[in-house]
Amino acid sequence: MTMPSMTISALLVGTPVPFRDGDHSAIAKRPVEGAVRIGWLGLEGDAVADPVHHGGWDKAIHLYPQDHYGWWRGRKPDQPLLNAPGAFGENIASTGMTEADICLGDRFALGSAIVEVSHGRQPCWKLDHRFGARDVMATIVKTARCGVYFRVIREGEAQAGDVMALLERPHPDISVERLFRLLIGGEHKREPDAVRALAAMPVLAEAWRKRAVQLAGM
Repeated sequence: MTMPSMTISALLVGTPVPFRDGDHSAIAKRPVEGAVRIGWLGLEGDAVADPVHHGGWDKAIHLYPQDHYGWWRGRKPDQPLLNAPGAFGENIASTGMTEADICLGDRFALGSAIVEVSHGRQPCWKLDHRFGARDVMATIVKTARCGVYFRVIREGEAQAGDVMALLERPHPDISVERLFRLLIGGEHKREPDAVRALAAMPVLAEAWRKRAVQLAGM
């Protein structure tokens, strides 16, 4: 059986710059040419402005499927950000799989590195500000087009054009889409047993385990 895979369209990095009022952000990332070193905390040359809510072990690398870009362009045809990778602040622009196809705990080859799915991306106000619109965050919550966070299991390097092959799938019944809808999208009341199970799963990012505990009333 052929294992699922994604193709890397671009690898992107950014550093904090002034964003709104006194806030800074590294959401405006740019593609890197050639091989990029991948360390425990993500891509070399990438940084975060808010280490409380971004970066760290569970949020080392952010992937956003380019497969969604056509859908977004249909909703926002005049938005120039959607003409190139990086609109959503992603480190990996990929094609071939979306949140419906990627599962919690999936391990992928990322060049010579190995990465593991830790949770989905919970959108914040910065996406609305970046797009100059008030509905981007709400639309992501409604549709679960959230993107994926990885932790790094083995350091290495990768480059655009590489194929991210699935290596392991321990939780085939927990897609990132389902996970997002349960913990962020308001569907936790439909599957209380599933939410309680998520609260006890070490592979799930700590912040989302805590959220599962709260939603389950544990």
